[in-house]
Amino acid sequence: MSIDTAADKAPQTSPASPASKAKPRRSEGQWALGDTEPLNHNEEFKAADNPLNVRDRIIANYSKQGFAAIHPDDLRGRFRWMGLYTQRKPGIDGGRTSQLAPEELEDEHFMMRIRVDGGLLSAEQLAAIGQVSTRYARDTADITDRQNIQLHWVRIEDVPAIWEAIEPLGLWTQEACGDCPRVILGSPLAGVNPAELVDPTPAIEAIKQIVREDTSLANLPRKYKSSVSWSWDAVPEINDISFVGVVHPQHGPGFDVFVGGGLSTAAYLAPRLGAWVPLDRVPEVWHAVTKLFRDYGYRRLRNRARLKFLVADWGPAKVREVLEAEYLATPLIDGPAAVPPPQTLDYVGVTELRDGTVAVGFSAIAGRVSGSALSAVADAVRQVGASHVALTPHQKLLVVGVAPDRVADLEALLAPLGLSSQVSPWRRGLLACTGLEFCKLAIVDTKGRAHDLVADLDRRLADVALDRPLAITLNGCPNSCARIQVADIGFKGQIVTDADGNQVEGFQAHLGGQLGEDAGYGRKLRGHKVTSAELGDYIERLVRAFAAGREPEETFRSWVARSEEDALR
Repeated sequence: MSIDTAADKAPQTSPASPASKAKPRRSEGQWALGDTEPLNHNEEFKAADNPLNVRDRIIANYSKQGFAAIHPDDLRGRFRWMGLYTQRKPGIDGGRTSQLAPEELEDEHFMMRIRVDGGLLSAEQLAAIGQVSTRYARDTADITDRQNIQLHWVRIEDVPAIWEAIEPLGLWTQEACGDCPRVILGSPLAGVNPAELVDPTPAIEAIKQIVREDTSLANLPRKYKSSVSWSWDAVPEINDISFVGVVHPQHGPGFDVFVGGGLSTAAYLAPRLGAWVPLDRVPEVWHAVTKLFRDYGYRRLRNRARLKFLVADWGPAKVREVLEAEYLATPLIDGPAAVPPPQTLDYVGVTELRDGTVAVGFSAIAGRVSGSALSAVADAVRQVGASHVALTPHQKLLVVGVAPDRVADLEALLAPLGLSSQVSPWRRGLLACTGLEFCKLAIVDTKGRAHDLVADLDRRLADVALDRPLAITLNGCPNSCARIQVADIGFKGQIVTDADGNQVEGFQAHLGGQLGEDAGYGRKLRGHKVTSAELGDYIERLVRAFAAGREPEETFRSWVARSEEDALR
């Protein structure tokens, strides 16, 4: 595989003519334009030492010398490339998040993110994750909306032992975080979905190999999120690059390409590149777009360093022009647009597969499970003769390849673990980020709040029947890890003033956001805040108003768009 570096591509610059009156161009840190001087501390520590090299220091030094020996640039910088973040010190309330320095907020334990590219796990892999959780992470485990599994309370002394336990099974934490290609999302039903014309798994495996081999991709301007799926089930609109299945009228099945999506504090839905890509070119095109981001991405300001800002400034036509001229051997073929489904594909419940077996999708509240639960799921998979497990971008867990006559047995085995395939719409549609419990950026609690909220809504709204679940998301800060802008009801955590004038945990509401068909952002109500204590009251009021006032088959998004603000408060 040919691997080029930014230095190879950067043109030689010459001094401006003394007679020139042109205003000097401000450097955005774009390597391809010769702007290779680091412009902030993150760029400095990446230039000083490839972040991947920190692995050797963890094994040889830090795991033996302990937390106090870790260099700050490794601890709060390069450790992210190994899937490690220091977690929040217990007892620090959300009102102090922005007031304290990182070293004051952080505990001497880590969140460890295990990447599950494509979202598919064998029973052996799942059991290994469960075992390291119970042994090294206080039995913690969260299924994320990026198809990862996150552990907490990990000590630096135990990191090498965790790697030794999971890496021989094809699992890794490397580049699960950091300014690099993170986990590649895929369809939970890849290879077995009757509607799938092309199984994208070979492309995902090839991309994983590229990430392993091309170490220059470990220094991107910021995080880089990808998905490859035949179906519209890997949130393609909000990734840096996504491939979604589509049939070309002349060339047959292949993939539509989206670039430059992302949420956080500045949300962008990815536009189409306008190209059709066959399966065998997906890794090449992925690699080309990634190198374009490496070389042309903005590095001056961290809050402008995602690919979405470059794509917004250039437009998809220029992105494709540069991609074809500088990074691809042959031009791309124009192609038709992939068509999103009318509803979110979360696969909760029973889904028939092409070989006569089924997938059974289970919901844990906001993805919160445990290591012992994952071990028990692995045992259940073996006991009923299923093929494997899949994680979804909606914090759900699927057991795939179950004989139809074993579904009831499987459900009985998993029910004591808090996993159910027959859940209320409030549990089914709920997402929550890590929140105040462990995250140093969080302002409010989310996971615990989600657990209580599901029980509350099940009680309050038992008499309300909806034709589709409403996506309700809880985010502990403005960064939108739980996708607040594109949820039916998205809550952004903040400190608010209650009726008695007290500063308490609360949320700003985003209403009517959606991915897939009619994708768009939620509506924010001017000056409207909801305290945590008022969440149940507010959601009940909102849902009942929607149920009473909607037109036949009208979506929540459409109803919100046409409603007066008073009806939404």
